[in-house]
Order: sequence, then C-alpha cells, then structure tokens
Amino acid sequence: MLHEMLSRIAADYTFERAKSFSNSEFGDFVRSQLTQEAKRGLIFSHFDLKVKSSVGQSQWAAVPWLAYFDPLITDSPMKGFYVVYLINAQDRSIFLSLNQGITQLKGDVGGAQGVAILKRRAIEMRERIQEHAKLFDSSPIDLGSTASRPVGYMAGHSFGRKYNFDDIDPDLFYRDLDLMLHAYDELVNRGGTTPLDSMIEEADSTSIEEVRRYVLSQRIERAPHIRKRVLEKREPVCECCNLTPTLHYGYQGPLINTPLDVHHVRPLMSLNEGESRRYKIPGDFLILCPNCHRMIHKQRNTADLGRLKETLHFSIKAKKPL
Repeated sequence: MLHEMLSRIAADYTFERAKSFSNSEFGDFVRSQLTQEAKRGLIFSHFDLKVKSSVGQSQWAAVPWLAYFDPLITDSPMKGFYVVYLINAQDRSIFLSLNQGITQLKGDVGGAQGVAILKRRAIEMRERIQEHAKLFDSSPIDLGSTASRPVGYMAGHSFGRKYNFDDIDPDLFYRDLDLMLHAYDELVNRGGTTPLDSMIEEADSTSIEEVRRYVLSQRIERAPHIRKRVLEKREPVCECCNLTPTLHYGYQGPLINTPLDVHHVRPLMSLNEGESRRYKIPGDFLILCPNCHRMIHKQRNTADLGRLKETLHFSIKAKKPL
C-alpha cells in the first residue's frame, strides 16, 4: 500500500542515506516499487498523470519525493505545478502538497526573488481553487533542511496535509489524495498560475468561462507530447486550405517543427469537472496552417471545419515540377 511505503521511507531515510548511494536497494525501492504502486492507484481513476519519485540523482537528496504531473503542465518538479509527497527526514513526517517547480524560476530571476515569487503564486493558487483549498491545511511546511531545493519546496507549497510516519489513517490518506488530485485537475482547467488579465488578453474575451476554455484548449494544442503524436498520426497538410510545408515552403526539418498548428476540436464547454479525458489522439484534433488556425478560433463553433472551408476564398495547389 502506498501509505505504508511512504511510512517506511520516512522511518528509514536517515539511516539509509548514511550508506553508499550507488547501487542502493533502498533507492531502487523508492524509484521503482514506490512509483509503480502510485501508478496502480491511478488505474481506475480518470486522472491522466505521470508519476515519478526520487531520492536524488548522483547523491542522496535532502528531501525524497513522490510526485504526480499533469503532462499539459509539466513532467518534472523543476517547473510548472504538481502534486507531491515530500518527506522530512529529521522528524519523519510526510507532507502531501500542491507545489511548484523552482529550478527553472531560480535560473531566470535568482534564488531569493524566485522564492518570493513562489510564495506569491502559492497564495494565488489557493485563491483560484478556494473550494478545494479549504479542505486542506494552508500553513507553511517544514522539511527540516536549509538546502536550496527544500527551501524551494517550502516556498512553493500552496496547501496540503501533514502525516506522522507511525500514525497514518489510511482512510484519510487516500481520501486526501483523491481530493488533492481533483484540486490539481481543476487548477489546470482554470488556467493554473497564469494571471487572469493575461488569460483575458490572450482569449480576447471577458467571459471567465470562455477564457478558461480557451486557455485549456491552448495548453492542449501546445503541449509538445500531444503535438508530436498528432503530427505522427495525421498528414502534415492544412486540412482547410491544403498548405503543405514540404511542397509549398520546401520545408525539410523535423516533423515536430513543421510550420503547422495542432488544433483541438473537442468542444471544451462539454468538459465537466471530473470528466475522464480531455482529448483523444488523433480524432480530437485537426492540422491547420497558422492562418486557418487563427480563423477557426474566431468562429462560434471552433470545431466546424466545414464552416471554415466555406469562408475560404482560395485554395493552394501543388507546385508544378521544374
């Protein structure tokens, strides 16, 4: 059981990290068995998440962790926001936390300023999903370390729950995890940490619901793993005007960089909180050139390719052979 594994890590981590890091059975247990157990817990859920855990890379980490990542946002604790279990090896406590990546931010603006930004964003995250945050504790967390990453985790913590390693209530533990993953899902749907004024400007709308749908649609369309899979499964030709980059531009670069856009056509207005999937590949997508993509977003129905074709007053023909 996941709670028993985390309890073991909290209880034994100080002792285990006194041993050699190389070829550590304990390290393998965390990276492999713990991760697999967390993944099994998601099999019958609607959450489409990646799971990773770590005790460090070339040496023992100050704080071991197990994290859940929405691939639309991040696949690493270095950036974005995510759900994570963090362990204080000093008092052997375990924290469930809605948290943020600090490594990328610190590289952009520096340590102290990055920490301040994380603390501000943590508050903004709580405010954006207040009805979920109120089910948890928003007090600061103590990870028992002044090392750079633990300080970042503590600053990035928005809300969560603390458990003592030898006194975990299984019912509370798994209920908290389910509630936290729902909170995470809803934060993604509401724009994450993107400021509201920026979302309104990008969506060109003042309707909060329209803005949220637009921002989520853009996240889906721009996610590298989605773009790559769609381009591999659909012909790299604009499905409206027939622009073919290899033919009309002489494009010969990698498929992922082809000058075409991936357009998510499933009506986001139909997505309710807790719905099982946001998209299916390739059926929920179109391949469009940037101009056609921009125009389809101006339609009332952004999935109506037929309507877009009706408004098109030209067609691109193949070049004649030289």
